Amino acid sequence: MSEIEINAGFKHAWDVMLKTRETVLITGKAGTGKSTLLRHFNAESGKKCIVLAPTGIAAINAGGQTVHSFFGLPLRPLMPGDSEIRAYAKYHPKYKIMRDMEVLIIDEVSMLRADIIDAIDHSLRINLNMPFPFGGKQVVFFGDLFQLEPVIQNSEVERHLFGEVYKSHYFFHARVFEQIELPNIELTQVYRQQDETFIHLLNSIRLGNAGEGELEELNSRYQPDYEPDADELAITLCTRNKMAEDINEYMLSKIEGKAFEYKGIVEDDFNLRNLPTSLNLVLKVGAQVVFMKNHANGAYVNGTLGRVTRLDQMNIEVTLENGEEIMLQKEIWENKVYKFDNINRRIQSETIGKFTQYPVKLAWAITIHKSQGLTFDKAIIDLGGGAFAHGQLYVALSRCRTLGGLYLRQLIRYPDIIVDERVVDFARKNLLF
Repeated sequence: MSEIEINAGFKHAWDVMLKTRETVLITGKAGTGKSTLLRHFNAESGKKCIVLAPTGIAAINAGGQTVHSFFGLPLRPLMPGDSEIRAYAKYHPKYKIMRDMEVLIIDEVSMLRADIIDAIDHSLRINLNMPFPFGGKQVVFFGDLFQLEPVIQNSEVERHLFGEVYKSHYFFHARVFEQIELPNIELTQVYRQQDETFIHLLNSIRLGNAGEGELEELNSRYQPDYEPDADELAITLCTRNKMAEDINEYMLSKIEGKAFEYKGIVEDDFNLRNLPTSLNLVLKVGAQVVFMKNHANGAYVNGTLGRVTRLDQMNIEVTLENGEEIMLQKEIWENKVYKFDNINRRIQSETIGKFTQYPVKLAWAITIHKSQGLTFDKAIIDLGGGAFAHGQLYVALSRCRTLGGLYLRQLIRYPDIIVDERVVDFARKNLLF
């Protein structure tokens, strides 16, 4: 585990993943290093890992593939043992990958429904011809159930599926977990925030037990008319896509001067819905941007804010929050799938599509959903008509490093603190608080 801080939680999780074949959930509050641990384990453990994620963007960020793509699952609710869950012939590359992999890693598991977990279980059982949960393979889930939940359409089929067949849509209510225990390992060292008082406030929102004192302290940051100074970088976190888009378009239109357009390049198989930034990126000098990729030498990370200070047809210069000036180079994002190398008899990832573009996007505003995993020094929280989803307020507030960096457009009310009791019950049973 070189180049990362090895705390007790990391070491315990690493040892369980490396030295056992145990299926386990690695969880923890926002900013505890779940993604860092996943990335380093995949790169350095020596185990044959397959990394999957619920969405295309999450899969690209994790360097893996989507769950639906890897298992060939249809994009609809699935009954246990659904007939469309494929059994591959033994000469098929996908069968060989399933047979050869040692550990299946699933990131952002909080966003996966129970029926998808059972589909994964069923696919591994029928393809490996093994009656054991997940076909006897080790599965490591990463995620925080107090953050974003699975998206459901509330159709008649889903109401039946998650009311009659399953206890809920949450992944932990998959039927496979009636046959196998799911030990939980909680990473407890928070790296994003240093102030224990702020960490306590965030945890009270996370667990839904904030009292009047906690609410009063958070609402001390109520500044509905706050506007950042010209040299300040503060991002607005919104509940709706349209609101974020409108803010970015309005702020760009306010800047006088020439707009420059930079055309990205999509090669082969790369879904346009998974683009990390604009295919045609329009910028002006003075525009606020966020970086969408980690710099190879650490000059910036995914989520770093900056301001455009110089533009021409071929160049973009951005000044970071720390005052450092960066001349941007185009970056490449890869869409990968797992293949089996018959010659060398091993699993390898193959790039099937690429997207090339400058690694920034307009960032006066971003949705709370898209901010998950990012860290900001200053954030304006605009809930509009109020929070409407489990964990939404917690995700928004926990993006910021300090309480003093938060600016609230609206007072936080008790109805904004939405925490599903089924998640609380699962966490309590697993001694996560």
